[in-house]
Amino acid sequence: MARRNLNDLLAFVSVAREGNFTRAGALLGVSQSALSQAIKALEERLQIRLLTRTTRSVSPTPAGERLLNAIGTRFDEIEAELDALTEMRDTPAGTLRLTCGDHSLQTILLPLMHRYPDIHIEFDVSYALRDIVADRFDAGVRLGESIDKDMIALPISPKVRMAAVASPAYLEQHPAPKAPADLTRHKCINIRLTSSAGLYVWEFERNGRQVNVRVESQAVFNTSPPIVQAALDGLGIAFLPEGEFAPHIEQGRLVRVLQNWCPPFPGYHLYYPSRRQHSAAFALVVDALRI
Repeated sequence: MARRNLNDLLAFVSVAREGNFTRAGALLGVSQSALSQAIKALEERLQIRLLTRTTRSVSPTPAGERLLNAIGTRFDEIEAELDALTEMRDTPAGTLRLTCGDHSLQTILLPLMHRYPDIHIEFDVSYALRDIVADRFDAGVRLGESIDKDMIALPISPKVRMAAVASPAYLEQHPAPKAPADLTRHKCINIRLTSSAGLYVWEFERNGRQVNVRVESQAVFNTSPPIVQAALDGLGIAFLPEGEFAPHIEQGRLVRVLQNWCPPFPGYHLYYPSRRQHSAAFALVVDALRI
């Protein structure tokens, strides 16, 4: 049996994932018309439509979705195996894609770049609970309590604590909360978790008793730096890992409240799927981050 040319399958996977012929063409280094012709030929050979095309978007048909799920990860595995060939080089190199939050990026991941200049990392800074397999990331960094059980999770930081803080000016006008329930009478600064489209529910614990509070938020952000700034500006009480506020607490610009309701819990973990073949560059990053 004659072997099939797989270029049209790769073209289909790229367009289906990107949802756009132009972006997929740029990714593969071919023209939009060449992609269109390849997918048309594939559909004619299979005698079934794989993509639904509109003036604004491209999306897989049910048959296309089935084909994408069946072969998409196979191409990922081939790419991973090719990347693994860098193990034959004296200096591991390559490009890694990591998803993480602001704090872990600044305190853990960026310092790594100075140590390994031949390794290139593309960072996706997001508080969404990204599906790293579907979104084709090599790994993610997340607090240990929120990682799926089917992932390998490697601790890369000590335990962390949450901190509820406010500026001295805010606390002069509003009595400090004595218990988590008191937060419902305060202005609070919150974060929206983009994976669920919901506002973060503040979690507290004391002597084994857990309390969750849905706070009233005058200001809501999707990353942590503006939350820190809003707290410094006196807009209300903010709640993030204490490392986000540490220099401002030390210099008196922010004051902790409800400190005895914030016990330590598992810190940042690097997580990745167990079945994927990783490159030498990835192995080097894992070894460097391991504590």
